[in-house]
Amino acid sequence: MRYTKREAKQWARDEMVGEWTTMVTPFTPEDELDIKGLAHNVEHVLKLGTKGLGFSWNMGEFWSLTMAERLSLLETAPKLVRGRAYTAFQITDTCLKDVIYLGKRVEEAGYDLAILAAPYMLTKTEEQVIDWVRRVSEALDIGIAFYNSPQFGITLSAKALNKIAEIPSVVAIKEASFNMQISIDTHLLAGDKAVISMPDEEIFFYEPYYGFHQQVMFANTSDWRFDSEERHDYVRFIELATKGDLDEAKKLYEKIWPIKKASRVWWSRLVARTGGSLPVQMVKYWGELMGMAAGHVRPPVSPLTPEERRELAE
Repeated sequence: MRYTKREAKQWARDEMVGEWTTMVTPFTPEDELDIKGLAHNVEHVLKLGTKGLGFSWNMGEFWSLTMAERLSLLETAPKLVRGRAYTAFQITDTCLKDVIYLGKRVEEAGYDLAILAAPYMLTKTEEQVIDWVRRVSEALDIGIAFYNSPQFGITLSAKALNKIAEIPSVVAIKEASFNMQISIDTHLLAGDKAVISMPDEEIFFYEPYYGFHQQVMFANTSDWRFDSEERHDYVRFIELATKGDLDEAKKLYEKIWPIKKASRVWWSRLVARTGGSLPVQMVKYWGELMGMAAGHVRPPVSPLTPEERRELAE
């Protein structure tokens, strides 16, 4: 790793900047991992100027992968990136021993960060989640980014996230509740203890009013959904915003807004149709339209209907 356990928080403060992306896990028509497609996707995203790549995250369908597939993806991704960007891997699971095992493998493979969320079974209180993160942290040397999302069955408050940020090797929090007040409060309460990131662009425009600063977009799919190899408006917007140049960032955001608006329409539509699930099927097909390899989604995610695919393509 690039740092010792004691140095992890400072490393994150220095190095977690700009746009970090969430990679999908492409599947072949035979429902196997599409390693060739993943290699193509890595090369495509790196050309956009993205600073870090996250594998096996929620949009990476980690919950649908067998342990053998998770390990194969874990071992393959750094070999494809080859040190040209930072890398992170999600180790979330419902079994503590498996989480620690994955975390050790992530360390050995040379990743920069491990991503950890609530274990999505039986953790019904915030104290349970805090204890879970603390146990994992004590067993690993790698820096941990905690992922706060309702997809894991519990959404933590800013006060609970502040306690998690106090854990020595928790270097970052991805505050993905999509509750703007929780995101703002987390920045204010925990921003001096860990790098805080809310994966929606509006967070930057609250900074002057509340006095915080988000130094990284950690992480979303907007870079490879909104940008092409020829035009990097989204990545440049994030670079400007995370450097604090909000005046120039706002000018660029006006160019991004039409496609962001379209994305929100589709995002809300799919979330409503599936009772709150992340719209992985929409994101994967959108990626294909932009030249990425994606393939199908695995159950229990329902695929786009033929009519939805036609409409989205238009």
